[in-house]
Amino acid sequence: MAPNAVVRLAMVLAVSTSALVSSITSSLAEEPIFDEARFGSLVAIDKTYTNDEKGAFINGMLFFDPWDHDNTPGWRKLIRPRIHVGADISTAGEANQVYAGFSWTANLGERFFLEAGFGGSLNDGKLDPDGGRGPFVGCHTLFHEYVAAGVNLDKNWRVIAMAEHSSHANLCGDTNNGLSRGGVMLGYKF
Repeated sequence: MAPNAVVRLAMVLAVSTSALVSSITSSLAEEPIFDEARFGSLVAIDKTYTNDEKGAFINGMLFFDPWDHDNTPGWRKLIRPRIHVGADISTAGEANQVYAGFSWTANLGERFFLEAGFGGSLNDGKLDPDGGRGPFVGCHTLFHEYVAAGVNLDKNWRVIAMAEHSSHANLCGDTNNGLSRGGVMLGYKF
């Protein structure tokens, strides 16, 4: 996919997400629209020849909390996830992706937390082996999941270590190197 196609994909995802969030939060006008914003940098963590991505990826994520996940006690948090949207933009011409899904956070006291998320993504990566280095993703629509561990610096700021993976679970044929990345992000809770 050309860089312009990635921009178009990102715009479609942003407009779709905005419409969804707008409809969900219309009754919560006095509340902030975003629950959290995160920005950071990721690198490829699967460094085999068929999955060799160079450079860094600028990453950004926005979280929405329409079902009050943050204030829901105990196991009920499982049925009230936060919604996330995000993007990985390559600094070295590798596969860019935009993604969205659901996130669950488990607080370990007031300072530490663990998090997991699951959803889908769109990417502009190479689909099939072409004699060069990978990754070869098989299709432009993938599942996206991540795990994270974080530290709350104060009531608003947090630092998060994150690992993410996108693949199609062999639903788009045999080529499925996937995109595996990890890094550090800085978050701001509104």
